[in-house]
Amino acid sequence: MTAPATRTERDTMGEMQVPATALYGASTARAVENFPIANRPLAPAVIHAFGHLKAACAQANLNLGKLDNRLATAILAAADEVAQGQHDSHFPVDVYQTGSGTSTNMNANEVIASLANEKLGLGATTKAEGGVHPNDHVNMGQSSNDTFPTAMCIAAACETARLQAALDRLEDALAAKAQQWDGIVKIGRTHLMDATPIRVGQVFAGYASQIAGAGQHAAMIRMVVSSNLPIGGTAVGTGINAHPEFATIVADTLTERLAGIAVSDDDDQGGFLEAAEHTEAQAAKDDFVESHGLLKTIAVSLSKIANDIRHLGSGPRCGLGELNLPAIQPGSSIMPGKVNPVICESVMQVACRVIGNDATVTMAGMGGVGSLFELNVAMPVMIEAFLESVSLLTNVSQVFVDKLLAGLEVNEERCAELLDASLMTITALAPEIGYEKCAALAKQAHKENKTIKQLVGELGLMAPERLAELMNYDRMTRPDAVD
Repeated sequence: MTAPATRTERDTMGEMQVPATALYGASTARAVENFPIANRPLAPAVIHAFGHLKAACAQANLNLGKLDNRLATAILAAADEVAQGQHDSHFPVDVYQTGSGTSTNMNANEVIASLANEKLGLGATTKAEGGVHPNDHVNMGQSSNDTFPTAMCIAAACETARLQAALDRLEDALAAKAQQWDGIVKIGRTHLMDATPIRVGQVFAGYASQIAGAGQHAAMIRMVVSSNLPIGGTAVGTGINAHPEFATIVADTLTERLAGIAVSDDDDQGGFLEAAEHTEAQAAKDDFVESHGLLKTIAVSLSKIANDIRHLGSGPRCGLGELNLPAIQPGSSIMPGKVNPVICESVMQVACRVIGNDATVTMAGMGGVGSLFELNVAMPVMIEAFLESVSLLTNVSQVFVDKLLAGLEVNEERCAELLDASLMTITALAPEIGYEKCAALAKQAHKENKTIKQLVGELGLMAPERLAELMNYDRMTRPDAVD
């Protein structure tokens, strides 16, 4: 077999052979060689974030007179292409690389330099006489220690905006079901045991409220990650070699570039902001630990709803059977006609993964593990886990609406059957005949296999009209309507 064509590139450690068609250079090739760990690169969202960031940095350096218009224009055009995802295949550095993300930052610097030099007519090379240099120009006023965590913030804000939209859609779907089914009464359950009646609409209104809270969590994440940009801190947070106004211009430029994507006028998120204290922004990643804790909370909310629905839909004949889940695929390779709550199970598995990712993010932020003196050195794995959680929650929320809620139905006959059979409806009689007497009647009804209505009627404990009034199941769910 013929060996792939290569070209020779050089970094400060010497020469490296680079694939002839690669836009990256020696530093990236060295990292690819050094980290054959997961054999997968960082999420595209991080790469696109680097494109936006490098464009904003070039614009800031141009505005400040640090970069001439010719080079800045070429860098801006090249960075835009990276931001748009046109060159993802040229970012091969493994997730499990240097903990500062230096290799990915240099990957971005080299790719953008190559593209810029090509646009200047100098050929697709990372270094050219009179052209763009990856360190001197693309990385001007920056270090990996502030660019990588800033790209993390950009990627997290953009992707969490998608999650927030998915949660809003899920909330709307649940609220619509709550309204549609508000006239249907079912038996409530506490401790997995029969309780007093509740309307199906009330149950789903509770779910909708839970997801409304999840949407607020997503909005909070966007605010947290966008308001503490480390950019401008450079090596250890002191800002060495960066213009004093550089970070503010970069943040303002990012806000403008990502309006309608990561930044919205519809909520309290006011855009990207420079970190108030750069040493904290680079030395620790408490904002990501906090934010992923909110992602975990969202996962827990989804798991609660999915678990309830799969249990309420259990059966179809030997379970609760109050809900009819849509049949979207065969449930067994051996039992003909079996249908399983597969979407609910998918949601539950996502929750498992997100909770596991929360442990990863927490450990990556831990003092002595990731956060060491002036820099966190577990950032690549932290953002990989974070973005996986966001993506999983976004996608499963969409599937939950499309594949489950859209076809979900209430089995009204089964709800009525279980209501009549329940012993806990006797709670409505307690104010008139007393707790002790009601407890005895419930035990008697259970022993004699009779309904509460039937037993109380047979015993003549109250007028039939009053019994019918108190045993109105719908009225039991509306305390303001009860005498």
